[in-house]
Amino acid sequence: MSRIGNNPVAIVEGVTVYVKDSLVTVKGKLGELTQPYDTVEIKVEDGNVLVTRSSDNKEQKAKHGLYRSLMHNMIEGVSKGWTKELELVGVGYRASNQGQKLDLALGFSHNIILDIAPEVNIETISEKGKNPIIKLTSHDKQLVGQVAAKIRGFRPPEPYKGKGVKFVGEELRRKAGKSA
Repeated sequence: MSRIGNNPVAIVEGVTVYVKDSLVTVKGKLGELTQPYDTVEIKVEDGNVLVTRSSDNKEQKAKHGLYRSLMHNMIEGVSKGWTKELELVGVGYRASNQGQKLDLALGFSHNIILDIAPEVNIETISEKGKNPIIKLTSHDKQLVGQVAAKIRGFRPPEPYKGKGVKFVGEELRRKAGKSA
């Protein structure tokens, strides 16, 4: 039995959930998300979203917890939103944005200019004496994570000095340098 899949997802006030033709639509104050589904049943009852499966075959067991987690993330996203913060660690590393264009100086011979999806709000924070921070906010958890991973992929943190783009609060595994 899926422990996660059996838990009902409470629908927060101000959020509506529609299930029609193997497509779930969640609307809230921050936006609207849709998710297709298959092999499981999704029902809305008494202010909760219930995900059930008809048999115990491997595919249905795997997707039972998956779709329950996706429903939870969608409901929380359209009501509260999701935020990821990235920190640029390194001398001369800078970030700035103009609208949905992110300009990164990460120690390459040229700046990286990245167009961010319109669903993601971007904010760059640069204070003197502190590392620059990029703050990504959206109602779509998957999209925020994908954009954050793309930015981090330009210069992942290295294990010796910790230079690179890392998530705020991320613990890096550090290595000792050469012993002379």
